[in-house]
Amino acid sequence: MRNYLKHYINGEWVESTGSDVEEVINPATEEVIGKISLGTKEDLDKAVKAAREAFPSFSTMSKDDRVKMLERIAEEYEKRKDDIIETITDELGSPLAVSEKVHFMMGYNHFSQAAESLKEFSFMEDMGGHTRVKESVGVSGLITPWNFPTNQTSTKIASAFAAGSPVILKPAEVTPFAAIILAEIFEAAGVPKGVFNLVNGKGDVIGDGISSHPGIDFVSFTGSGRVGKKIMQNASESIKNVALELGGKSPLVVLEDADIEQAARTAVNHIATNTGQVCSAATRILIPNSMKEAFEEEVLKVLPEFTVGDPRQDNKVGPLISKKQWNTVQSYIEKGVEEGATLLAGGTGKPEGLDKGYYTKMTVFSDVKNDMTIAEEEIFGPVMSILTYEDLDDAIRISNDTEYGLAGYVVGEDKEALRKVATSIRAGRIKVNDAEADFAAPFGGFKQSGIGREWGDHGIEEYLETKTILGYPS
Repeated sequence: MRNYLKHYINGEWVESTGSDVEEVINPATEEVIGKISLGTKEDLDKAVKAAREAFPSFSTMSKDDRVKMLERIAEEYEKRKDDIIETITDELGSPLAVSEKVHFMMGYNHFSQAAESLKEFSFMEDMGGHTRVKESVGVSGLITPWNFPTNQTSTKIASAFAAGSPVILKPAEVTPFAAIILAEIFEAAGVPKGVFNLVNGKGDVIGDGISSHPGIDFVSFTGSGRVGKKIMQNASESIKNVALELGGKSPLVVLEDADIEQAARTAVNHIATNTGQVCSAATRILIPNSMKEAFEEEVLKVLPEFTVGDPRQDNKVGPLISKKQWNTVQSYIEKGVEEGATLLAGGTGKPEGLDKGYYTKMTVFSDVKNDMTIAEEEIFGPVMSILTYEDLDDAIRISNDTEYGLAGYVVGEDKEALRKVATSIRAGRIKVNDAEADFAAPFGGFKQSGIGREWGDHGIEEYLETKTILGYPS
């Protein structure tokens, strides 16, 4: 049982000023695995005060010292590898292999990449007629989601530290333990007091408090569009800067010359990874009319390899995060059937033999139209929609016929066709075939998928303001 009933403020673990606690549930077993204190407005005020007091010295800390600090964090993070893997498997239900290869590694890579990006980053440039200076935005409030307890949290914190911005973090209350380990890592790495503050709590108290607090200069949020809109409204009262990484309904365009077995495997992997709880997952699969039946056959061949079950056993797919999310995914599957999509695999209910835990079936729909609910709305579960297209222009039209624009994918051989699709999809990140992740590459969305960019030097830029000096003495 993990009982963390304190917040981390000004370099110390302190009691909450409130008495409310929240139980944390293991989604694989439905058992309580710990408790956290739910923070209050007074707790948040203390954290903001600590961060503001830390700002003058931290924002002027030399670049070299901040690089060294980030490198120490990466070293301490690596030392806690086993703890992080175990924790994410417990609180998120992520299979052990995914907890290691995805969740642990993404956090490590963000801290390492921030250190490397900072080494090459210029905070002052002579532009001829003026000098351009980039300075820390001030105190940053970070609100992070439950689906990646290390990824979004680490990229935001690493970028803020690189820019010289003290932070207040509110992690998701259903997956809080990885953030608590981060606080311990920062303490071990010698992060100055007040530079990192952790206040657990509910979104309508601590989340709203962060986005409306006059002592916070910048808010970075990852989560739903509904909450993102509310954050913008709250932030407008003090005209604070906002960065939002919101939802997605990303297309995967399969070209006529694609390896159909590999394309099917790629498509299934998108709904399997993190049990489909990935904002950038390709959940709309666009297939040429002529390849529809062959592609569906390959999907059904590949699907059994992605076993659903106990994340501590040799399974590739774990449970959904909560009963609420399980019900949401079930309702979308029901909607798909009601609206006339063909159910190729999966469906409602739990997989056979998995009565305990929030497990759901890997589900594949065919004959999906782009105006169906399952093609329009983010499901956040292992549900694939297969659509067909006439030609490349039709594929691009369907791809862009969405309010989202977070990511896009294209697989095939023809270089001209690959380039055309990659440059025509209106989304922030496009992946061609099996391109490897680049942690220096900007990440963020178009349209209702968000505002701003994370990762690498673009991530650092989000936490900076630009100052112009005319007549700067040489």
